[in-house]
Amino acid sequence: MQSQNPLIADFVKLANSAAGTFAGMTREARETARERMKEGFGGFDFVSREEFDAVKDMAAKAREENEKVSAKLAELEAKLASKD
Repeated sequence: MQSQNPLIADFVKLANSAAGTFAGMTREARETARERMKEGFGGFDFVSREEFDAVKDMAAKAREENEKVSAKLAELEAKLASKD
């Protein structure tokens, strides 16, 4: 059974409006804070996670190649030393 009391109906409408307004204010505050953070950190030179991971992978490959070249160089130096 639904109440026909206009005072209660008005109170419910007011509460719903207040909740909607509060939710909108929360969203707006969050977006404003996010924009301020972007502006504040805009001068810093940050990289994205994808860029960081790509450079990390490149560095790992370069280390592997360096180890291979170092081993090959040691082998060639050993061969050259044995010829003398």
